[in-house]
Amino acid sequence: MKIFGEHDEKTVAQFQDVRSRAVDAALMADGHVGYVMPIGGVAAYREQVSVVGVGFDIACGNAAIRTDRRLADLGGTEAELRAALAGIADEIERTVSFGVGRKNRADDAPVDHELFGDPAWEAVPAKHRQALLTKARQQLGTVGSGNHYVDVFSDEAGMLWVGVHFGSRGFGHTVASGFLALQAGKPWGERAPEREVLLDLRAPIGHDYWQLMTLAGRYAYAGREWVARKVVAILGAREMELVHNHHNFAWRETHGGEELIVVRKGATPAFPEQPGFIGGSMGDDAVIVRGTPAEDGAPESVLVAQREALYSTVHGAGRVMSRTQAAGKVHRRTGEVLQPGRVTPEMMHEWLREKDVVLRGGGLDESPHAYRRLPAVLAAQQGTVQVRHTLRPLVVVMAGAKEFDPYKD
Repeated sequence: MKIFGEHDEKTVAQFQDVRSRAVDAALMADGHVGYVMPIGGVAAYREQVSVVGVGFDIACGNAAIRTDRRLADLGGTEAELRAALAGIADEIERTVSFGVGRKNRADDAPVDHELFGDPAWEAVPAKHRQALLTKARQQLGTVGSGNHYVDVFSDEAGMLWVGVHFGSRGFGHTVASGFLALQAGKPWGERAPEREVLLDLRAPIGHDYWQLMTLAGRYAYAGREWVARKVVAILGAREMELVHNHHNFAWRETHGGEELIVVRKGATPAFPEQPGFIGGSMGDDAVIVRGTPAEDGAPESVLVAQREALYSTVHGAGRVMSRTQAAGKVHRRTGEVLQPGRVTPEMMHEWLREKDVVLRGGGLDESPHAYRRLPAVLAAQQGTVQVRHTLRPLVVVMAGAKEFDPYKD
């Protein structure tokens, strides 16, 4: 068992509970409390997969595209640059669908993607299959709400990047909920408690979950790449490099000479030289990383840490405030403040002004104040990853502050 960084007692207790059922486990430095398994947790099993470990937002992840355009191409003066970035933010907001249950409004939405012909759809109970297919077609390429975003960045050389963060939307949520219900002896579609469910992959139920989880992974990859490339087109740019990772998923991997099922919940795969994109917050830098290469003469301590991390790293900066702590709690119907938040609009917007970030949407629960600082989190990973590029946020587009989304991670 390996714990990177410092965590509160509830997070550590939740991690130790998961570890008691796993072959091996690790907790990344951005960890915090989740459903059963902490966000930032990694757990390895023998021919078993954890439904709540993978989570409701199956295959949530990050994608980043380096373009051939430079920040300097957007304007020669500060005013021109600011106007160009505001225009880009507005166009992203008009073009990409954000928020709960939204349909992809674009004329070229990928509704005929080949994944809709995958045999894995047969694992969905017949009477629910068509409704789920319809929902999945409509939502492919939509971003959702919560901490999901579309960003435009510039790197240390002034090159423009597009970054996105979201998962498999209502499709993944329905799959996770369905298998929690089935394992509890309830029919697909009926609510079941969020508790640990380890499915045996040699049993029909485990086999079917694995097929649909894998399909949700393809779905999330297709959606993120469609959105990111849409924004590249808005920039009038060409794609030069794509970095793409899930961080809520399960993989079949070999560790210590043994084949294991490795569940990562809010953790990025980071095998030697494997690239990854890790976001900070709406007002902080993001990074492009790679797993530290063994052949670079990495010290033994780094190689040991990589193995202990099950070749994983952080997926973001990690929360230090819950959504309610940050934004407070307001009665949905009356608007009465039930609990004041620790972050005010003035605090958030002052931070963004200092960082020169153009924001569309977003809420106080996503303010930079609610997150750790990414450099400190990466340092706590003990050299297991190397930073290739540091990305400064220019434009951040998210769902509006009042959007409720049951499909967020």
